[in-house]
Amino acid sequence: MRKNLGGIAAGIWVFNLVAILGLVALLYFSGVLSAAAWSEPDPNAALVAPAGKPSRTPFPTMTPVATQTRRPTITPWPTPSPGPSVTPMAMPPANRQIIGYSEEGRALDVYRFGRGPVHKLIVAGIHGGYEYNTVQLADELIAYLNDHPEQIPADTSLFILRNLNPDGSARAIGVEGRANANNVDLNRNWPYNWQKEWERDGCWIWRPIEGGEHEGSEAEVQALIAYIDNIKPVALISYHSAALGIFAGGVPDFPPSIRLAEDVAEVTDYPWPPINTGCDYTGNLTDWAASTRSIPSIDIELTDHRNTDFAQNLRVLQVFLGWRP
Repeated sequence: MRKNLGGIAAGIWVFNLVAILGLVALLYFSGVLSAAAWSEPDPNAALVAPAGKPSRTPFPTMTPVATQTRRPTITPWPTPSPGPSVTPMAMPPANRQIIGYSEEGRALDVYRFGRGPVHKLIVAGIHGGYEYNTVQLADELIAYLNDHPEQIPADTSLFILRNLNPDGSARAIGVEGRANANNVDLNRNWPYNWQKEWERDGCWIWRPIEGGEHEGSEAEVQALIAYIDNIKPVALISYHSAALGIFAGGVPDFPPSIRLAEDVAEVTDYPWPPINTGCDYTGNLTDWAASTRSIPSIDIELTDHRNTDFAQNLRVLQVFLGWRP
């Protein structure tokens, strides 16, 4: 009985082994277990479709994006448009005085309002055609005061220098008009904390420009120094553009300049304290006036290079005319 059972088991085992070998052979010859079927696919190989099936387009090889270094960029202000301007030459000749001439011989015009002993000075156009809207603002203020002389207090004389850099304005309305005829930035030529060259980080960089051969080297600066020493103003505003706010003159800080800046900031939207770009402002007018002549002085930056902010600056004018050191 055991022999019969052993023979049957052996037969079953042999039958199963033959069946398995047959199945393996069938799969091998059908290509399922071929070496190609088990090999690692090439990601760049073309995909070939079986007959009767649409082919697939392989994914394109991706090119890695170059690493970018993030750094701040400075966008220059748009080139200003001169627009319609007021002609201050229509004013009575007695109100106009030529205080000197530019490097190319253009007149530096100052307009006076009032005859009081308290003298105050507004300077525009120190950067010529690049900040030409400050000249336009000066013209608007001149025309306004010509029509409204009652705005000047009885004890006050207001002097407006409409354009300290007429050579720059004549050359271009835009970045090419910033320097004077000698390629000097007139707001870096004043004989206090002066440098011929300076670190440009955070500063104006759109054209090569310098501070002059020596401090006070430029005809425009020399003329205004002589005029300031002559009229001895008790306060000074220098108009610029654009957007950085109100700067109080004086290095180290001069408290009367700070008080004037705070009073003007109360009636305007101009930033105070001003926006700090990290620029080192060397040899500028208001630092010279405050630190060497004890004149409370501020720079006011208009909102942009196009508009005069006339309504705001009428309020500034009212504060300035009534202000006392």
